[in-house]
Amino acid sequence: MSGPEVSVPRIPAAQAVQKAGRTHLLEAGGPFPWQPLVRSLAAHAVPGLESVEGTAAGAALTRLLPSPDGPVLATVEFGSAEGVTVRFDGGTPSGDAACVALLRRWLDLDADTSAVDGFLAGCPRLAPLVARHPGLRIPGAVNPFETAVLTVLGQQVSLAAARTFGARLVSAYGTPGPGGFRLFPSASALAEVPAGELQTAVRITGARSRTIQALAAAAAGGLDVGSGPRAALLALPGIGPWTADYLAVRAGGDRDAFVPGDLILRRALGVATAREAEDLAEPWRPWRAYALFHLWTDHAYDGAPLPAQAGA
Repeated sequence: MSGPEVSVPRIPAAQAVQKAGRTHLLEAGGPFPWQPLVRSLAAHAVPGLESVEGTAAGAALTRLLPSPDGPVLATVEFGSAEGVTVRFDGGTPSGDAACVALLRRWLDLDADTSAVDGFLAGCPRLAPLVARHPGLRIPGAVNPFETAVLTVLGQQVSLAAARTFGARLVSAYGTPGPGGFRLFPSASALAEVPAGELQTAVRITGARSRTIQALAAAAAGGLDVGSGPRAALLALPGIGPWTADYLAVRAGGDRDAFVPGDLILRRALGVATAREAEDLAEPWRPWRAYALFHLWTDHAYDGAPLPAQAGA
């Protein structure tokens, strides 16, 4: 990357962003187990939109961030228990504060880990998971609409298939930017794509393409796909409770949201129905989303390898 190499001062979570060239250290509040977060992000990384690679110190995630001064190429380096380092290229330094704020929300760096861990550690089912990963974070959304569309593409298919569908959509309709990456298409742009064209370009079913078009039209019309009325989201064709619940966690940032219909979650809890999962989770309020990610981490992400280094 271009730009000077600099010595980076630590930036406490509560302080305003301090400049050091185009590199910033974002300190996490409380413990920061970066490995589960990286595994989760890597499992969902869409080629062309973002990449996650191993490094000598840990891992690096690279993608474009939106900025009023043009797309910014952000490289986020993981490997420290205290936070992450991010390098910005493109845009202007005046836009860095907004990009840093976006990253902090996306990576859940300002989580109230003391309150969350203190509460969930008192729940017998969760206590050993909290002890294993104190300070566990919930990956959020760079762009709620992006997360919503990628979630629809991932309905009832493997993660590998979902990444492939997402890569085709980004390649066909995304906006090119620095580093060979693309910005995800806007809701208004995607709403103008005929469902038949979308079906052909992404190679998905007609029903799935119509869901994406309806979602894009609703988002372009003002629907907040993460925090908006649940009924409005469920009224869209092809959007069911699992999708709405998942978006409340990832795109809406609701820390009490839960996905009782998720198959991996139900397996983790040893129950057959969403109602049983919901009943078991009732004592975990108001932090059910963190409980959800502890269970997902235990039954899915902890078993996955960390990303390999490029060329390894």
